[in-house]
Amino acid sequence: MHQHFLTTLKRLLGLAIVFAVFAPLTVRAGNRGLAVVDLQCEYRVNPLGIDPPKPRLSWQVHSAQRGVKQAAYQILVASSRKRLDQGQADLWDSGKVASGDTVNIVYQGRPLGSRDVCFWKVRVWGSANASDPCTSAIASWSMGLLAPSDWKADYISYRDKSPVYTDRKSLFLPAARQYRKEFRSGEKPIRRATVYATALGIYELYINGRPVSDQRLAPGWTDYRRRAYYNTYDVTKLLVHGDNALGTWVADGWYSGYVGFGLLTGIGTEKIGRYTYGKTPAVMLQLEIEYADGTRKIIRTDKSWKVTGAGPIREADLLMGEVYDARKENPGWAAPGFDDSQWEPVIMASDNGHPKATFYDFRNPTKPGERLEVKGRTIDLGFKRPKLEAFPGLAVRVVQELHAKSVTEREPGKYIYDLGQNIAGVVRLEVKGHAGQEITLRYGEMLYPDGRLMTENLRKARATDQYILKGDPKGEVFVPRFTFHGFQYVEVTVGKAETATSSSTAGSAPSQKCEQPRITGLAIHSDTRLTSTFKCSDPMVNRLFKNVVWTQRNNFIDLPTDCPQRDERMGWTGDAQVYVATATYNADVAAFYTKWIRELMESQRPSGAFPGYAPFPFQHGWDFGTAWADAGIICPWTIWQAYGDKRIIEQCWDPMTRFMQWRERTSRNYLGIKHGNTWGDWLTQGDLTPIEFIDTIYFAITSRLMA
Repeated sequence: MHQHFLTTLKRLLGLAIVFAVFAPLTVRAGNRGLAVVDLQCEYRVNPLGIDPPKPRLSWQVHSAQRGVKQAAYQILVASSRKRLDQGQADLWDSGKVASGDTVNIVYQGRPLGSRDVCFWKVRVWGSANASDPCTSAIASWSMGLLAPSDWKADYISYRDKSPVYTDRKSLFLPAARQYRKEFRSGEKPIRRATVYATALGIYELYINGRPVSDQRLAPGWTDYRRRAYYNTYDVTKLLVHGDNALGTWVADGWYSGYVGFGLLTGIGTEKIGRYTYGKTPAVMLQLEIEYADGTRKIIRTDKSWKVTGAGPIREADLLMGEVYDARKENPGWAAPGFDDSQWEPVIMASDNGHPKATFYDFRNPTKPGERLEVKGRTIDLGFKRPKLEAFPGLAVRVVQELHAKSVTEREPGKYIYDLGQNIAGVVRLEVKGHAGQEITLRYGEMLYPDGRLMTENLRKARATDQYILKGDPKGEVFVPRFTFHGFQYVEVTVGKAETATSSSTAGSAPSQKCEQPRITGLAIHSDTRLTSTFKCSDPMVNRLFKNVVWTQRNNFIDLPTDCPQRDERMGWTGDAQVYVATATYNADVAAFYTKWIRELMESQRPSGAFPGYAPFPFQHGWDFGTAWADAGIICPWTIWQAYGDKRIIEQCWDPMTRFMQWRERTSRNYLGIKHGNTWGDWLTQGDLTPIEFIDTIYFAITSRLMA
């Protein structure tokens, strides 16, 4: 069924796709109307802190006239904007290159080092004999910290005295932590200030009370046993002369929070679905201030920081939701001058010890006659220093706001808000009421016929947020930070006024009646910009295309997931490979898939097969399945075809080769067999398609693509 749908959609796309024109960085030349637009480095616009030593540069050429082609280009790269403006390409001048290539041109200039900032532009000739090229505006990129010795910071954490949790009948949801440090920037003029930040968990970073980015769920999900990603931020405009302060929230995230269906199926650490990579979150960052005289000052995470777990975020979990008690807010906690005398000193993450736990997952049989069963092994939940790499993907952001189409009061104080569209994200709650009054938000995709919220399909995902008011007469706003949900409907329950604890907050505002809350849906996804639109005369087909796009957006949250609502949200390889070609039509997914394909290659099993999902936190059933495993060939091949990306083939070549050797070794005279997880034709209706047949077809497909 899925294949028929894709075939029909591709035909529709072939007939009626209209490619949108994105034209930042535009300069038009002469009467030809030629323009060089959309300059990208490693598939991103003006990226900060990248780590490829020879980054790839791309651009688009647009013209109001038909049939205009690029005949030649010249790339100019300089170490400062001023030099480039003056025509001094001190890093690289490609010279005039007779070529129509505009995608993934490899930098061939002076070797680049940590922290280097590069400014570049492109000259393009629309005719081989033209003497007046079209010149783009200036774009830029910066290099990250390329050597481990560049990191002067270390991971800090809080003293975690809690035992390893083992109870499957109740949830363990620790509070998010706040970390802070004050520092002086000095009086010298600041040329540039850059923060490099990472966490074992997820974090939000502030300077002088202001967020450094609108990115959510940073630094994303990766296999922390192998690596952690770090992010780079330009914070020059956030610093002031004299006293400054750094502050960061840190929550469990994928590192130590509930992940996937571990709790549902009884696999993973202690069968509870938590502690997949470690027990206690940690954070590491360094702020580098470069002064106009060339000197540098580094502010880093060390023992001089303070931490508290007594702040307003009492619970924070990706699957379960967030509890926020506004009475516990610390105004000004990320600004200079805040009294943190009641906060605790941090400890180095490595000082939290090495608690042991039992990790349960399946093990493939190694001997004839052995059964596939869950087995346990002892693991160390203590801190382990991962390899650091610059985040290569796209930030998860709020990309659209949706106002409720209708509000129904089912009973006094209980409302159902209908956004009119399934989204992945959170809500913005706006409310007035008593200090201590509780607002509970539950999320769902459907309603029962009688109007009740349906949540059975969420399985073990609690998908509930709660806000406890502080009683501000001007009103209060709550946006969860460290969770997301898949939903169209929000059930909002306003707690009774008499349950409010009047003594909870000294000096709180007088009690007042809680008004009907206001709810706005905030759709989030990795910021893969749409590159095509579709419209025809049939409203139903137009709606179908919108559903396809919304499905893509809702499931592209740091990795291509199976669903954004229930206790799963993992990077299922079967879903990723069957959809990757469609994804490249709808949006610019090159950086997004580049990031996830790294996880896929590193998840390769010892046999050579690719797993059912990547990252691969635990094994459920066999560690591979027909058509799912083949993502290791299909996804890199498709990105190469769609974006002319040879580098991704070069980087994936060895694991792809091992996969094909596994394919050949496990075949029956080059015909498929029934092995692994027999998910097969997942969306079949009626009789099941034989696994041997599907396996043969996928062996043929991947063999052809590999060839």
